[in-house]
Amino acid sequence: MSKPSSDITIDAARLPVMLSSLRLPSFGQHWQGFAARADREDWGAARYLAALCEHEIADRDARRIARHLAEAGLPRGKTFSTFDFAAVPTIRKAHVMALADGDAWLDQGANILCFGPSGTGKSHAAAAIGHALVEGGRRVLFIRTTDMVQKLQAARRDLSLPAMIAKFDRFDCLILDDLGYASKDQAETSVLFELIAERYERRSLIVTCNQPFSEWNQIFPNAAMTIAAVDRLVHHATILEFNAESYRRRTAAQNAERTP
Repeated sequence: MSKPSSDITIDAARLPVMLSSLRLPSFGQHWQGFAARADREDWGAARYLAALCEHEIADRDARRIARHLAEAGLPRGKTFSTFDFAAVPTIRKAHVMALADGDAWLDQGANILCFGPSGTGKSHAAAAIGHALVEGGRRVLFIRTTDMVQKLQAARRDLSLPAMIAKFDRFDCLILDDLGYASKDQAETSVLFELIAERYERRSLIVTCNQPFSEWNQIFPNAAMTIAAVDRLVHHATILEFNAESYRRRTAAQNAERTP
């Protein structure tokens, strides 16, 4: 038999401590305000509790996204709101925005490959897609390919390369910026190939590169490795061609025209 309500003692003053112990910071911040509203609008207990839960979930999502944006290393200001699609007519906005939703291709471990001359918006578009993926709940890491190679080489020297590559599995997508600047050196590009091979059909990559596939023999030290790398990257890949005038050159020319 349940106890009468008068026999149940509730110490409301202990609520902040209990909510902190339960790791419910939004409850602790908002329960009094919601309680006052519940009294005014005659909410039932279930509606009051549901309102607090919705607020807690929303706040947790916001904090998680903030953490993931901080760890992603995405360049500042490189989002879709600052990307000029009109300047790159070979790229369809609807197509890129669909990729930014991320669900289908990420779940398949597929890739996005961005090709084009320097300054045409490849890195900006890749970063914008990465930002949208994080906002959608995914984990992303944006890193220059040369920096990634250095990390992998250091791990190989420490005999921890497999563990290092496994750590990158926590990211749904790695964005390797400027692949073409990786040196044609056996030690350097072999670790890069191991990363590509290990993520094949499991985790996604977004790659930006100035050079077409026909010139990738300048990146990897031998023909067999070049073919194997291209094969793994292209399989299940979306290729975006940034055939446009350099944004930096165009901006410089416009500034020069304005200068008396």
